[in-house]
Amino acid sequence: MINVDVVLKNESGLHARPASQFVQEASKYKSDITIVKDQNRYNAKSIITILSMGAGKGDRLMIEASGEDEKKAVEALQALVDNCFDEGVAL
Repeated sequence: MINVDVVLKNESGLHARPASQFVQEASKYKSDITIVKDQNRYNAKSIITILSMGAGKGDRLMIEASGEDEKKAVEALQALVDNCFDEGVAL
């Protein structure tokens, strides 16, 4: 298992379009991927679960992956968050 902490910096957090992008990226990998927010665990491949998390700008999340491509999965998802889901927000 590998994990990384990220902070949402984009204005809309993980709502609508960014949540969809996150789920699409997570679904590319065979590994089990989970997001941990406030000690609650969410399936990163489920749009309903991600939207129910209510993650907004400034929230700290942990992305966890377990499986054969866990490192690539975590790196890709971290890059997506760090790049503010291409919303054009300066880091």
